[in-house]
Amino acid sequence: MPAPDTPAPTTPTDGAPTEASALTWRGRRLYRHGVPHRILAGGLHYFRVHPDLWRDRIRRLADLGLNTVDTYVPWNFHQPREDEAPRFDGWRDLERFIRLVGEEGLDVVVRPGPYICAEWSNGGLPSWLTARDVAVRSSDPAFTSAVGRWFDELIPRVAALQAAEGGPVVAVQVENEFGSFGDDHAYVRWNREALTARGIRELLFTADGPTELMLDGGTLPDTLTAVTLGSKPDAARKLLSTRRPDEPFVVAEFWNGWFDHWGEPHHVRGVDSVVRTLEGIVADCGSVSLYMAHGGTNFGLWAGANEDDGRLQPTVTSYDSDAPIAEDGTLTPKFFAVREVLGARGPVRVAERMPALPPARVPLVHRADLLPGLRAVPAPTLTGPRPASFEQLGLDAGMVLHTAHPRVPEGEHRLVLTDVRDRATVFADGAALDDLRVRGTGERVRLEVLVENLGRVNYGPRIGGHKGLLGPVLVDRRMVQGWDSRPIALQDWSAADLARAGAAGPATTNTGFAEATVHVDTPADTFLALPGSRRGLVWVNDFLLGRYWEIGPQVTLYCPAPLLREGENTVTVLELEHLGSTLELRDRPQLGPPEEYIEEFD
Repeated sequence: MPAPDTPAPTTPTDGAPTEASALTWRGRRLYRHGVPHRILAGGLHYFRVHPDLWRDRIRRLADLGLNTVDTYVPWNFHQPREDEAPRFDGWRDLERFIRLVGEEGLDVVVRPGPYICAEWSNGGLPSWLTARDVAVRSSDPAFTSAVGRWFDELIPRVAALQAAEGGPVVAVQVENEFGSFGDDHAYVRWNREALTARGIRELLFTADGPTELMLDGGTLPDTLTAVTLGSKPDAARKLLSTRRPDEPFVVAEFWNGWFDHWGEPHHVRGVDSVVRTLEGIVADCGSVSLYMAHGGTNFGLWAGANEDDGRLQPTVTSYDSDAPIAEDGTLTPKFFAVREVLGARGPVRVAERMPALPPARVPLVHRADLLPGLRAVPAPTLTGPRPASFEQLGLDAGMVLHTAHPRVPEGEHRLVLTDVRDRATVFADGAALDDLRVRGTGERVRLEVLVENLGRVNYGPRIGGHKGLLGPVLVDRRMVQGWDSRPIALQDWSAADLARAGAAGPATTNTGFAEATVHVDTPADTFLALPGSRRGLVWVNDFLLGRYWEIGPQVTLYCPAPLLREGENTVTVLELEHLGSTLELRDRPQLGPPEEYIEEFD
């Protein structure tokens, strides 16, 4: 859909209120329908909360003293395959979520991207798009045309729920922290015009870090500038006042906590630090959105990753983020401290904590070894001289099993995997190789390489990077050619697929598929732990809950009550390194040893 040549501004340059939008500004003050107003928002992502719990979590935000819910929209969650139309049903029913917010008396800020970061796989961009030779987040027509088609599906749904149409949507973000990425202003303008052309009439804004570099790259002259920060609000306010002297101070993200990577400490932020910074933000009519107010969970394989000097930093399954409302909905001390700063006077209507199952220990029964279980699930195999990447196989997440049959001379030889994204386990004639040395006899060896995607990068210039065996596999200096590549789309596995994998026994190794049966009288929240198991994935009643890993910091996986049923429940475990013998149900989360962390801009 072509964008208009001239955008319709969300507010005139003098900031006078108009009938076009609920929120306007003038004289460094924000107004809602002409009445002085502050946005007191909190991040709550519908895609990280079970739909049966949406209303509960919205009410918890309202009890926190907020008047607005802020959510991203992840494109890849709604349209994981290019040849299928975007879905807006079930867990993906964005419109239902927005209506629920409105029913609870709160406004909505929608952040449609198309890039969202959010520690979400690929920053929300579909891997089928970033598989191409396309300049993402730019005015490259190959990118904007794809975004335009996505916006054709998404934006009219949001537009129909604007305040101007009687709905709760009062503001929409233009792209997302673009100044942290690039300086293609033609693209940012295109993004804004793509929104207005599809019916957005409410307040539009950009959001960037409070530095000259980031504001130069991401802002537009006739669009409200908001900032994202974890500290130093006075410095940010001063910087904005020199660049946008008539605009209100709006913090689109206040990082009152932080996310975690596997193998690193559990990040927390002290209540006193949060209170001091929040007081500085809301002073003098400042507006704020708590990121996150309630973090939720990276269910399935949707967790993203960062990359630092070539080292991947995959994000854990929990997105608790040390938020005021914990991953399971618990009201934390930070909740009550923030509520006081915000001046909330009404009663707290929700329970401080959701009901939980009593602690229990259940035996894990090993059903099938790793490779037989994976091979038991039908999948199309691609044959070629080189290993196929995830992108060539049309695979977003999960694993790929590569098989070749090189002739290996007698004696010991070294295997070299030149470029693995992200983790590989190598087998020779069915036996795992710990040191990548293979002993040959002069005959052919069945060489199998199982490659796992640990999370697509969601921030920075490495967004859109490919996954799999991206470089040649060598025996000594000779390249192995002739590969069968089999996608293992774990996120798409059905109940029948899990049953096939578990029936591929007998189990003779310490890896593979195991099951535990959990009896539940009344479904309630629980927290799953796997003592003795090292690294793998967990399904609850055929729903892929997420990843576990002994390196921590996260120990327990949050299982919300709606995933359980009365009577017998089946927990399936795919263990990749060493299977323990027990599944534990705990009544409290264990997210790891805490470390104080405050994100700051220099």
